[in-house]
This record gives sequence, structure tokens and C-alpha cells, in this order.
Amino acid sequence: MPDPGPSPLQSVLPSRPVLPFGTAAPPVEPPGPAGAPPVEPSGPAHSAAALRRILRGPSGLGTVSLHWARPEEPPAAAQPVTPAAMRPIPGLYHHPVPEPDPVRVEELSRRIKSWAVDEVQAFPPEWEDQFDGFSVSRYMVACHPDAPTLDHLMLAARLMVAENVVDDAYCEDGATTPDVGGRLLLAHTALDPVHTAKEYQPAWEESLHSDAARRSYRSAMEYFTAAATPAQADRFRHDMARLHLGYLAEAAWDETEYVPEVWEYLAMRQFNNFRPCPTITDTVGGYELPADLQALPAMQRVIALAGNATTISNDLYSYMKELRSPGRHLNLPVVIAEKEGLSDKEAYLKAVEVHNDLMHEFEAAAAELAAAWPDPRVARFLKGVAVWVDGNHYWHASNTYRYTLPDFW
Repeated sequence: MPDPGPSPLQSVLPSRPVLPFGTAAPPVEPPGPAGAPPVEPSGPAHSAAALRRILRGPSGLGTVSLHWARPEEPPAAAQPVTPAAMRPIPGLYHHPVPEPDPVRVEELSRRIKSWAVDEVQAFPPEWEDQFDGFSVSRYMVACHPDAPTLDHLMLAARLMVAENVVDDAYCEDGATTPDVGGRLLLAHTALDPVHTAKEYQPAWEESLHSDAARRSYRSAMEYFTAAATPAQADRFRHDMARLHLGYLAEAAWDETEYVPEVWEYLAMRQFNNFRPCPTITDTVGGYELPADLQALPAMQRVIALAGNATTISNDLYSYMKELRSPGRHLNLPVVIAEKEGLSDKEAYLKAVEVHNDLMHEFEAAAAELAAAWPDPRVARFLKGVAVWVDGNHYWHASNTYRYTLPDFW
């Protein structure tokens, strides 16, 4: 049996370099006759074994270079998160993660705040405590332990901050106005450039500096496209369009005071969710999952389930925060309580079950895909998405500045 290599989170420097950004990867030859994927093996034992392979990372002859490393500093031993630092929701299915590297967290914190304050003026001075409390650097280091450099981590950190600036400025408490659709569309052009008549091009370019949301999007996307391949950048734009479509649906329901059915709410949350974050895990990791593999229906299902599960987790952790905010906030427990006639506690606990079902579906789909497409790039990307899901939960469960739990246990 080949040596499986080091654990991805405790790896050594690669013996040969990973392909740089923009370098064409060798064509993928799908397994099976006539280019068709093989019949997917089934059974719980096989799925469990496949998932263990995903979580361990790629292994075997020739894959040592696909194990992520941190060339900026020597690897440190992973330390478990102490119970005092975590307040996970009882009964919520999740995986523990190592405490994020404090050296990286501190330096990333300095860099991202400098960008937000000095480069794009992302928030007014009175929001500084909220920016610090968000702990974006700890969030990104936990979600992307395979990032080879701090510059790679900054790609994710800028986009995360920019997305939250847009959400806060256009969609959160008191920010939504009847023209939110037009505002979101114009903000989206900071990600997806307008190609128009020469007479009107300067006016559009000037508009990209007109508010914090567009300044943040424009700058974050410039850094991202400089590092990403064209396919990765276009993938991200597509997922951000999905996000903005979800924003618009939620704004419309708020404007008309419509409470959706549970299935309708879950459909909206497949668009208004975290999907743009794990979908860039390869860019942040310094490699590329080729477009033909990323577009596989099975891969799209995995990414969708990851986004759905983590977004319902956000609903659960932000439940008390939203109850304390003005107005009525739609989240899964609120919708279940109203539409299914349950008490607040019963609805919340049922939402926990929905989250757990989505997590199990995500893990099963990832295991099936890894078994059906034994390509090391697929395994590495699935590993990155799984680690992002775990890091996202860690940030929610440990961010006591933002989140408190209801007294339901």
C-alpha cells in the first residue's frame, strides 16, 4: 500500500511545487468506458471509507505535492479548541477543529483592518467595535488552514468583509429600501464589470467609488482576479449573483410581510447563503479545481449542501441576536414555528434536526463523489469544502461577541 502522506493539517513542505495560478492543468480523463463516470459504489461501509479518505486528503504515488503547506512559517502542532472557548448548540452535528494559528490570526487581523479602513473606508468609525468583534481573521484562518500564504488568506478575508458591508448597508436592520434591487445590481457591477458605450463608461467607473459597498466589492474583486484563474473568477461572480438573488427574495418578503412556507424558506436560503465562501477554497489554497470538474452535477450538489447546512447553522446561532433586533427577522426556527404551529423551543429544536440532516447529506454526497471520481484535485477540493464547513461552525460557536444561545435545554 502506498504511504498516505502527512495529514493535510500537519503537512510538511511539498517536495515539488504546486502549479501556479494560471498554469493549465493536464486534461482530465474521466474513469470508465467512453468517458463516462463509473457506477457509484453504494453501501454505508463504502461511503464511510470514502469520507475518511476525503477528510484525510489525497494520498498515493505522486500526490505529495497536493498536500497543503505553510511556507511562511514552520508547521505547528494542532491544539484542540478548549471547551471554554466554544459554546456549540447542544445536539448540533459538527466536527471540532484545531485552534486557528494565533500568529496568522494576529497578522491577518492587522492587514484586513488596514485594507478596510485605509483602502476602501468600508465602515464608519462608530462601527469599529463591530468590525473587531466580527473576528474575520480568526474566521478565515479557521476556514482555510491550507492557504499557503497570508496573501491567499487576504483574498478570502477581503471578500468576506465586502459581502458583509453590502449586507449591512443594503439589507440589514433599517437598511433595506424599495430601491434595493437597483442598488444591489449596481454593486454587482463592481464584481462583474459593465461593458458599455464609451460615452457612459466613465460614469460607471466613477460610481464604483460612490459608497462603501461598491468600494469594498471593487477592491476585493481586483485582488481576487489578479490571483485567480478566469474560470475561478467567473465561478465566484456566478455564485455572488445567486447570493444577490436570495437577498432580493428576502427583501421582497420583508416588504410585503410575507412569511414563506418552510420549503420556500429553504429554497431562498440555497441562494442567500454562504456558498460563495467555500466555492473559492481552491483559489485560497493556491490551486485550481478545473471548470469541468467543478461543474459536475455531483460537485454542484456537494457545494449547495455545504452552503445550505452552514447557513442554517447561522440561523440557529444568530437566533437570539435577531430576536433582539428591531422588526421581524425570518430564520428557520421562526418560519417553522409559524407554519407548523410549534412553540419557539420545538421549532428551534426541529431546525437543529434540519441542519443535521443537511450535514449528513453533504457528507454522504462528498463521499460518493470522491469514490466516483478518484482524481486528487477532486479529493483536495472536497477536503477544503469540508474544512471550511467545520471552520465556519467553529467561528459561530466561539464568537460570543455576536452570538448567544436560547435557554432551550
